[in-house]
Amino acid sequence: MNDAASLERMALEQDQRISDVVKREQSRLRNFIRRRVPDPLDAEDILQDVFYRLVEANRLLMPIEHVTGWLFRVARNRITDLFRKKEPENFGEIAVTDEDDELVQFEDLLPSPDAGPEALYARHVLLDELELALGELPEEQREVFVAHEFEGRSFKEIADKTGVSLNTLLSRKRYAVLYLRGRLQGIYDEFTK
Repeated sequence: MNDAASLERMALEQDQRISDVVKREQSRLRNFIRRRVPDPLDAEDILQDVFYRLVEANRLLMPIEHVTGWLFRVARNRITDLFRKKEPENFGEIAVTDEDDELVQFEDLLPSPDAGPEALYARHVLLDELELALGELPEEQREVFVAHEFEGRSFKEIADKTGVSLNTLLSRKRYAVLYLRGRLQGIYDEFTK
């Protein structure tokens, strides 16, 4: 009977220690994750997974000397895993919202060349603006963006040719897409007024 009571008391103490760690570190860890992960749902999933792994490690009696450092290392690894799994954005799939908060695809922003001379003019203005915006990008970002979006080359092909790591290429493309999205939003707004 004493062994069972002792095991139960040890389990309760273990649960209390985990609960104390969660209370103490939850806010800092959430802020750490939110600064790195833009989607609040993804951030919350990572936070929950980190604490799940803490409970799992504790149940498996894995020794954790510095719990806080361990939690942040697991969070960093989970953030890295998340970005590795996410597919890079294609420029043609970029969506912006209109004044009614409805999504509009980039291709829908360009007037059809068959819609008459005014539409053709607007299309040329937009494409010229895109060319200017591409010219404003840092060279590394522009090269990756053009190779992937306009030349249709895969990131693996680009990595093999340039010797630049896949993660670096993905990061450069992402920054290019974010810049172009913001830059072209202004011209879109002018044409939709």
